[in-house]
Order: sequence, then structure tokens, then C-alpha cells
Amino acid sequence: MKRLLAIILIFLYTNIAAQDYKDQISVVQFSAPFTQSSEISLKNFSDHNTHTFHITEKGDVFKKENITYLPTIILFHNGKEVVRIESGISLKLPEDTLDIINDNIEEILANKF
Repeated sequence: MKRLLAIILIFLYTNIAAQDYKDQISVVQFSAPFTQSSEISLKNFSDHNTHTFHITEKGDVFKKENITYLPTIILFHNGKEVVRIESGISLKLPEDTLDIINDNIEEILANKF
């Protein structure tokens, strides 16, 4: 019985911890070692939750979020995807990536009031 309870607690903790990257306003970058030179700096979004995941370490999250291209940036708000910016086959994010993210964050903040 204790073993079953321990397994259930580990399962619940893992699922809850896995969702933390989507809390509130979150900017999440999905990448890989071979695309690190194409990543953007998330320092501009330090007022919000930021995460960079590499496929070699968090492959399960990549599958769950249906990541097709690397790098990919997803803006989440309270667990829901707001905008997804993908590199496509070029392996480079669009030049206006930061602007797109900023515009969407401003819209989220404006709608709070």
C-alpha cells in the first residue's frame, strides 16, 4: 500500500512540475545543441517566466507540445498557448520574433484590466 501511495505521489508531482513552465505569462524556447546559435536571449522577458528546453534533456515535453521545428518559441498564458513562432526548415527564428512576443505580452497585460 505504501509503495502504491509513493508511486501515485511521484506521478502527481511529475505532472504538476511538468506544467510549471506554462504558469502565468511564460516564454518557452525549445531548442537543441545543434541550434543553440539560433536561440534568442530571453533576458528581455525577465519579468515573466522563461524557460529554454533542449530536446536532449526534455524530449517528453517536446513531444507533448508537438514541437516540429527547432528552435521554436511558445508564449503561454495560464497554461494556454498564445502564440507559437517556429524556425521552419531554415533553423532560424524570424527577425521579428521579439516584437511578436512583446506585442502579445502587451495584449495579455492590457486585457487584465
